[in-house]
Amino acid sequence: MNADLERLIALQKLDSTAHEAERRVAEGPAREQAFTARIELARAHVAAAKEHLTENQNARRAIEKDVAVHQGRLSKFREQAMAVKTNEEYHAFQKEISFAQTEIKKLEDQVLERMLEADEMTAAVKKAEAELAAEQKAIDAETKAATAEITALKASLEQIAAARAELVRGLDPNALHVFELVARKRSGVAVSEARDGICTICHVRLRPQVFNTVRRNEAITQCDSCNRILYFVPAPTPPTPDASVSQPAQ
Repeated sequence: MNADLERLIALQKLDSTAHEAERRVAEGPAREQAFTARIELARAHVAAAKEHLTENQNARRAIEKDVAVHQGRLSKFREQAMAVKTNEEYHAFQKEISFAQTEIKKLEDQVLERMLEADEMTAAVKKAEAELAAEQKAIDAETKAATAEITALKASLEQIAAARAELVRGLDPNALHVFELVARKRSGVAVSEARDGICTICHVRLRPQVFNTVRRNEAITQCDSCNRILYFVPAPTPPTPDASVSQPAQ
């Protein structure tokens, strides 16, 4: 294979690896924002569950106050009923007593409903708190892993930069110029494998004479469509039978 072509292939692999590493490093702030959003959502669920429970408790206390008011009226009516002198007055107080008892029963039923709801809401608070704790633990682990990944990627980028500089020193300047020109125009990808007569990146069929030239890997040849530098990967050579292995008798 042409030495410059071989170096360009290696250079493309380094650049592609570097581009991916740079992309992952650049995603760091977005990942942190996603972690923050996840924990804030879990905290919001806890806050909402606690708010519902507080509303339930406030509503129950308000109903209990109404119960106390009606119980006070009921006691007052009973005392007054003991002092009446006519049947009409007595029946009037009995009507008030009955009404107060009915209202107290309704309100006590509402208190019971709120108490049952409170049990469910208390369970919901505990569940939300458990989910928050689990989410925090998961995010802590993911943050630690992301930090380690960023550190490793930055170290890798330094190694790639050194390896790239070494490759570039051995490259023909014209070949490097073509590579960098195409890379700027093609999102950093300046080299493409040619397979079955087709450029595997732009998927345009090559002219037969161009593909034949590429197959030899002896020169810097560019795709007529995307201008990427082309190379060919020959099919693996089948293993040679070991002559020392005895053949079966015919």
